[in-house]
Amino acid sequence: MKLSIKRFEFAKTYTVGKLYVNGTFYCYTLEDTVRPKGEKVDGQTAIPTGTYSVIIDVSNRFKRRLPHVLNVPGFEGVRIHTGNTSANTEGCILVGTTWAGKDFIGNSKIAFDPLFDKMELEKTIELIIE
Repeated sequence: MKLSIKRFEFAKTYTVGKLYVNGTFYCYTLEDTVRPKGEKVDGQTAIPTGTYSVIIDVSNRFKRRLPHVLNVPGFEGVRIHTGNTSANTEGCILVGTTWAGKDFIGNSKIAFDPLFDKMELEKTIELIIE
């Protein structure tokens, strides 16, 4: 499975993107702000652009199985999960079916649950962030 995030809205406290699954638009993403290369504010920085492997494993924080983005330079425990604003992420990727502007994506659970079900069936998951 190939996941691709194309970021398009860059603001002081958040970043919005579109998530594509195998080349087809699936939903919107919300992350912390993108900072210059090498600059990181703990819990307030989007992960760097690049290609990453994703596995499904148990999150110590959430106490459940979630997608885990591996080998992100300078980050640990990056997950894809539900949430509506950048206050709901600490460097993770939130998903939602709607975006009406600014720092809010809606219907996060509606976007996440089917995506997670698809991901659990895959042996290999690649995430490309542009």
